[in-house]
Amino acid sequence: MLTFPTAKLNLGLYVTERRPDGFHTLESVFLPLPWADVLEILPAPGGQATGITLTGRPIPGDPATNLCIRACELIQADFPHLPPVQIHLHKLVPIGAGLGGGSSDAAFALKATNDLFGLSLSVEALENYARRLGSDCAFFIRNKPVLAVERGDVFEEIDLNVAGTGCVVVYPNLHISTAEAYARIVPQQPAHALRQALAQPMESWRDTVRNDFETALTPAYPLLANIKQQLYAAGAAYASLSGSGSAVYGLWPAGAETPPLEWPTEFSVWRGNL
Repeated sequence: MLTFPTAKLNLGLYVTERRPDGFHTLESVFLPLPWADVLEILPAPGGQATGITLTGRPIPGDPATNLCIRACELIQADFPHLPPVQIHLHKLVPIGAGLGGGSSDAAFALKATNDLFGLSLSVEALENYARRLGSDCAFFIRNKPVLAVERGDVFEEIDLNVAGTGCVVVYPNLHISTAEAYARIVPQQPAHALRQALAQPMESWRDTVRNDFETALTPAYPLLANIKQQLYAAGAAYASLSGSGSAVYGLWPAGAETPPLEWPTEFSVWRGNL
């Protein structure tokens, strides 16, 4: 079973309060981004336990704790008749970039396992498995634009057509840990309601759609503001940090050409249409 886990972008990201469980209440629109990894899941050869091989971008940590392994093991625990699987992940989406790459790999592993063994699990069941793996994992089950609330794992439909929107995503090879990003956040209510702000023309989002992490992190990492300004100087209608960073993206209205900008060689850049 071969599949291609896509990344995501955040259109606006507001951290509105700290929850009693230690998490934060969020409000953000999640968009699928066609920057994808390559994931293959097959029944493991006889006698072998579930395992994973990794190529592409280095992934820190013990492979045995990879989210793809955990995803498969969640389903195997409820379907003990399933055989072990062999997973291969070719990593292309930058790690720790605010693009949800690891969460997407886990969600696509759930979907691939479901399809490989014909389990006929419902979308809702797959989302519940995904919520046990990470706050934004469940988004990648349906993988369509949504307004995400609560911990980022409860979704509301949103009427937002971004098909054909030009996009440039710039990852400056800068690691900012999620713990550090949240430590710099002061929860607050947004000045503009996100759903209403995004219903206006894209050119107006620059003044009304914010990412609270961008505001919190830019003083310590001015490179983020520099990339954003370069995207605006190149004609982007809207530019922002994605997630808790450090990827910064620019959007051009459908039909507008995204310019072939030059970036330092250590940066990773994706350019295309949403």
